[in-house]
Amino acid sequence: MKTIILAGGRGTRLAEETGTLPKPMVQIGGKPMIWHLMNSYASQGFSDFVIATGYLSEVIDSYVRDLDETWNVETLFTGVDTQTGGRIKQCIEGYPDDEFLATYGDGLANVDVHDLVRFHRANSFMATMTAVRPPARFGVVQIDSGVVTHFGEKLQSDSDWINGGFFVLKRTITDFILSDLEPFETGAIPRLAAKGMLGGFQHSGFWKPMDTLREKQEFEILASLQEPPWIRESTSKRH
Repeated sequence: MKTIILAGGRGTRLAEETGTLPKPMVQIGGKPMIWHLMNSYASQGFSDFVIATGYLSEVIDSYVRDLDETWNVETLFTGVDTQTGGRIKQCIEGYPDDEFLATYGDGLANVDVHDLVRFHRANSFMATMTAVRPPARFGVVQIDSGVVTHFGEKLQSDSDWINGGFFVLKRTITDFILSDLEPFETGAIPRLAAKGMLGGFQHSGFWKPMDTLREKQEFEILASLQEPPWIRESTSKRH
C-alpha cells in the first residue's frame, strides 16, 4: 500500500529552520524528519512512498535521489500554493491503487498501522483518521477560590481528541475534494463526517508534531534514544 506524505507547505511556524528547507527536511538527530517518518512506516512493513512536494521541492527531490534505503520513494510536485486536499487528490490520481495511507510530513507517532488499516476495512469507511489527545504546550493551572491548587501538565483524560493525521483513504475520496486550493481538514473531512463515512481510530500512544523550535529541540533529545518513541517496539525488534 502506498503512503502519501504531505511535504509541500511552507512551515511558517518554524521559520527559524524553514527559510532554506521544507519543514519535513529539518534535521532531527542528524537525519531529516521525513526520514524518521518513512522509517517508522517501513519498520512495520510499509515502505512504498510518494512525497507530495511544493515549497522548495528541489531540496526533497535531491534528497530522494541520493537516499540510501531499500524503500520505494517517489516525489510528485503538487504545486507551491496547493492545499492539503489538492495534494492528496493529485497523488491518488497519479497511481492506480484503491487504498492509500497518508500523513503529514512534520510529525511522528507510534501508530500501529496494521491495526489502523484493519479498523478502516472492518468498518467500510471512505476515510479513517487517527485521533490523538494533544500534549499540553503550557503548564495547566487549577484555581479554587483564588488559590492555585494544581500546576502542571494537563491530563490526557481532560483533553479532547484531535486529528493526528495517519490516514487510510479509499481512492473515491477524490470525489469529496473540490479543488487544489481546498484544505483537506476543512473540505473533504467534514463532508465525510456529515455522511457518516469518516472513521476515527483512537491512538493513545506517542504522538508529537513539530511546529515550534522548542518541539524541534525535544525531538532531538528523543532521536538520541536507543529506541525512539515513534518506533513501535513490537516491529522494531525485527529489524
